[in-house]
Amino acid sequence: MARVFITGSSDGLGLMAAQLLEQGHDVALHARNEARAASLPSPVVIGDLSSIAQMKDVARQVNALGHFDAVIHNAGVGYREARRIETEDGLPHVFAINVLAPFVLTALIDKPRRLVYLSSSMHRGVRADLDDIESTARRWQGAQAYAESKFMDVSIALAVARVWPDVMSNALEPGWVPTKMGGASAPDDIDKAHRTQAWLAVSDDDAARVSGRYFLPHARACMRCRRAR
Repeated sequence: MARVFITGSSDGLGLMAAQLLEQGHDVALHARNEARAASLPSPVVIGDLSSIAQMKDVARQVNALGHFDAVIHNAGVGYREARRIETEDGLPHVFAINVLAPFVLTALIDKPRRLVYLSSSMHRGVRADLDDIESTARRWQGAQAYAESKFMDVSIALAVARVWPDVMSNALEPGWVPTKMGGASAPDDIDKAHRTQAWLAVSDDDAARVSGRYFLPHARACMRCRRAR
């Protein structure tokens, strides 16, 4: 039995992955606040991942629960933000939750055996603009900011795979599915969207015991991801 922590698991794909894993594994959930945590089974870690201070506190709470075999970085916000919303730290909301939070949690949570980062097919059409990572010099475009954040998630997964060769670190795209983020008209199968992240977190299949790879939706085989340039 594996111990798995999943960010953003009070609803959507994170909760679906948790419910699947709970059939044979020990899973800790994460909710943004007390209200969202109220209906969840324990253990639940609580913290708003738009705040750097709360990112650090989430890591502290996770470590207090003991060592985890896998961490799934599922939490994220989408591409529908029509303006540049700033967090309490003065950062773009999309960047803070989608990029900085998984980076900080990766650095501060006791090193697991497996790390899984959720990306999106939208990352393929962009490169991270490191000269304007906070999107202050450019006109705000929610879809562009989201796509760049997902490109950076893939970059984090690949960098961790390189720096920590003893950790299996991979990224995946769940498909365009009808969640709150994807919208009701999304065409892909939501019943399959959570399965790859769960499989990567715990499976003993040879195809899952790899690192530095990018997985397509519902895949049981992987492709090498393009390295960030």
